[in-house]
Amino acid sequence: MLNRKSSHHRAKPGTTPKENFLGRLLDPIDVLSESVFSILIVLTFTLAFRIFKFDADPGDLTSASLARELVLAALGATFAWGVIDGVMYALTAVFERGERHRLLYAIQTAATEEDAVAVIADELDYILEPIAAEDQRQSLYQDILTHLQDGRPRPVGLQREDIAGAMGSVLVAVLAVLPSLVPFILLPNQYLLAIRISNVVSFFVLFGIGYSWGQHAGTNPWRTGMLLAAIALAMVLIAIPLGG
Repeated sequence: MLNRKSSHHRAKPGTTPKENFLGRLLDPIDVLSESVFSILIVLTFTLAFRIFKFDADPGDLTSASLARELVLAALGATFAWGVIDGVMYALTAVFERGERHRLLYAIQTAATEEDAVAVIADELDYILEPIAAEDQRQSLYQDILTHLQDGRPRPVGLQREDIAGAMGSVLVAVLAVLPSLVPFILLPNQYLLAIRISNVVSFFVLFGIGYSWGQHAGTNPWRTGMLLAAIALAMVLIAIPLGG
């Protein structure tokens, strides 16, 4: 479709010479949102560990086995989330191309030029109406029609970049939580201390993600970072009593 952005925004290869590896696979917003969700999963595990082990002997709460169990569970859940989100990323890309194919077909098979322009207007009016006069919009729609009349749609099926984006989702999901899991590796026999440090690290990472998000969106990065960390804390504290 011409007017709606997917929840996944595809990065454009080679857009800038400084673009990193993940930037070639996913849009910055995709990277940031995937990271936030992954860290929320880990925080749900670490903040709710007493619920998960409510029947454990208090002395066992410092055992290395519990630390390994928590790390593996959190990492497994994060990986599963990344796989699910990656599959949805690829499917969404296919669906979007199918919708664009449908739109192009509707334009090219319209009975009259006015009908074709009406199809385009139906897609774009809600965006352009607040900022452009009627005659300006009609002129733009006419130019779009001229451009699309002889256009050919892209193949609708699964593409290589869809698979790359899906794999990128998994990679981001796992990489985002690694800093939060490091304390369990460094302090395998001090389970409670590792959890506290992990939670602190997670919220610092969330602040960093919010800071980057603010820079990308052109808002106050410090305020965005603090807001994201606060919202994440509230979401996790709500999720835990509900069994999340």
